[in-house]
Amino acid sequence: MFRALAVALMVLAGVALAPAPGWAQFAALSGHNGAQPASSQQPVTFVADRVVYDRARGLVTAEGHVQAWQNDHVLLADRIVFDRNTNVVAATGHVSLIEPDGQVLSSEYAELTQGMRDAVLRGMGAILAENGRLVANGARRSSGEINEMSQAVYSTCNLCARHPETAPLWQLRAASATQDLERKRIEYRNVWLDIYGVPVAYFPYFFNADPSVKRASGFLVPSFGSSKNIGGFAAIPYYWVLDGQSDLTIKPTIGNQAQALELTYRRRFNDGVMTIDGSVGHDRSAAQGDIFANGQFNLNDTWRYGFDIERASSATYLDDFRVKGIAPNVLASQVYLEGFGDGAYSRLDARAYQALNLTVSQNLLPTVLPRYEYSFFGKPDALGGRFSLDFNTFNVIRDVGTNTQRIAARMNWSRPFTGDLGDMWNLILHVDSAAYNATQFNQQPNFGPKSSVDTARAQPTAGVHVNWPFIRDAGSMGTQLIEPIAQVLVSPVIGQSQALQYPNEDSLGFSFSDANLFAINRFNGVDRIEGGARAAVALHGAWYFGGSTLDGFVGQSYRAEKENIFPPKSGLNDRTSDVVARASYSPSSWLDLGTHWRLDHRNFDVNAADAVATVGHPVLSLSGGYYYSNVDPFFLFQTPGPPPPSYFVPRDEVALTASTHDGPWKVSAYARRDLSHNKMVLAGMRGTFENECFIFDISAYRRYTDFNGETGATTVLFTITFKTVGQVGFNAF
Repeated sequence: MFRALAVALMVLAGVALAPAPGWAQFAALSGHNGAQPASSQQPVTFVADRVVYDRARGLVTAEGHVQAWQNDHVLLADRIVFDRNTNVVAATGHVSLIEPDGQVLSSEYAELTQGMRDAVLRGMGAILAENGRLVANGARRSSGEINEMSQAVYSTCNLCARHPETAPLWQLRAASATQDLERKRIEYRNVWLDIYGVPVAYFPYFFNADPSVKRASGFLVPSFGSSKNIGGFAAIPYYWVLDGQSDLTIKPTIGNQAQALELTYRRRFNDGVMTIDGSVGHDRSAAQGDIFANGQFNLNDTWRYGFDIERASSATYLDDFRVKGIAPNVLASQVYLEGFGDGAYSRLDARAYQALNLTVSQNLLPTVLPRYEYSFFGKPDALGGRFSLDFNTFNVIRDVGTNTQRIAARMNWSRPFTGDLGDMWNLILHVDSAAYNATQFNQQPNFGPKSSVDTARAQPTAGVHVNWPFIRDAGSMGTQLIEPIAQVLVSPVIGQSQALQYPNEDSLGFSFSDANLFAINRFNGVDRIEGGARAAVALHGAWYFGGSTLDGFVGQSYRAEKENIFPPKSGLNDRTSDVVARASYSPSSWLDLGTHWRLDHRNFDVNAADAVATVGHPVLSLSGGYYYSNVDPFFLFQTPGPPPPSYFVPRDEVALTASTHDGPWKVSAYARRDLSHNKMVLAGMRGTFENECFIFDISAYRRYTDFNGETGATTVLFTITFKTVGQVGFNAF
């Protein structure tokens, strides 16, 4: 027995064995030696507990833990009988055939010929990739490439551990099936789809790729739906593997009132990837189409280039065929080249935009041709400081509106150091500079006093920033932190004259909060710059105890002279700013609270606020959000002169979300309501069931806002996925 174990270990380790007394080798019995090349005549080597020779009848019988192998095929069985007259191997009892690709076939009884490449099996079972299982009453193998099966069943579902005799969640049950091992494909004839043993769908012919194959040409499962604009429709996609690097999906959609053909091409290159997704159709009595494409390619380890293209014939076409839910207001396209260096970044791009919403005028949207930016962050110098540079230039073109060419640079040098009392200081030297050439300056979004400007400016700023944290170890009460923060900045006064002299392309959006209280320039870009002597102070406190965190921040800024460059009711219009604050509380992993505030410095009225609360566990989680602003900046730059009345209409919204995740189940629901206008904005839900073989996903969405003249929209979508087989879906919108 020790000899048998030793031989088996050597075989598994790939060691060639010579014939040994008491151990049979089909090589010797067949008259071949082990040096022959792999073929159907390759000797079959085996080990077993017992071997019986019947020379008169030409039979060799091996019994007990039999292992035989030939041409990378491995056969395991309780008993094997080799007939030297017919070269047939008959295996019985726990028969398993391990293929070179790792597939395992099991059977009650098997007869094998042609070097185990041909076989007849009774009660066959196969273990495939991705939890796939294929069983049949009987099977016949030809040339090691084709398995023909009768009364076949395929599924990726696990059987019930307590009641394995019960039907799985789903299975394909066919009168006959063919497994093509070379083409990696399983074909079924007269096949039923059973759900928990109940037949629900019949197909005279059906096929799916072998689960081990990630990409295989063929029809995908069709989807069906209904739309108020295109009526009932069906989509039948076909997936075509062009080669090892590319594929094409062809998806015709046929509706009662409209039709479309979508093509999606994907290709992977040695240096990058590319996807082109386009469609053509007939919708709302007109020819329509769109294209969404992107690609990114590496030139070397430092540089790469790419593109993003988004264009459509109309917003209604996207809404009918391509986009479900909230359609975008604007489509953006770009081409770019970018590089990454040691502390440096460089990018050159060109951008174009397309309006989809009727409220957005196409001739007001810019084309950026080109735009270049460069950023550098240096290493500490001899004085212990760091130099940084942000440089950019662009050319903005509009059919109607300001055309702007600009070169801008932002330079910064800072030197941090720590005092003897734990106080942390940072010295700041900063310069903002820009040169402009603009035409149609008197149009949107600037509405300047003249038609063109050609000017330049530079704004130096010097300042100091200090943090002085005090930390107290309170023993069982945790750790407490109190941190005063202060900053002083000095620069020339510019004031409201900026709007009369310089175009504004990068500082249109503005919001004052705790996030930019200590910013050198509270505007987003360099087209609008703060000036004068100003200071900011804040107090930061935190308490860490028992895994809980309580954190708070409150601050305010002051300036020597009043600035008129900030929008009305922004919180920075007076010499003393509004009070900004934030607070968060996380007592445990199941509760998280956070809020931000901006309070009027005169009477502490709330000018802006938001709050977020999350409570629960994955089994049940609830979250709510609230947002309030005393103005709506979206309307600020649409008309000349003072802001329109719509700017002063407050934004007041609340959002709620609930979700649960229990085993294979996931359910979530969400809603958002506009409290200012007392109406819903959106609401929706989604439910998912997923296990090892099946996914059911259903979602419903309701948009209450107007889009391109349509008052609200409802979308319902559900998909059923049979893993490794396909997906079927239905949607209505």
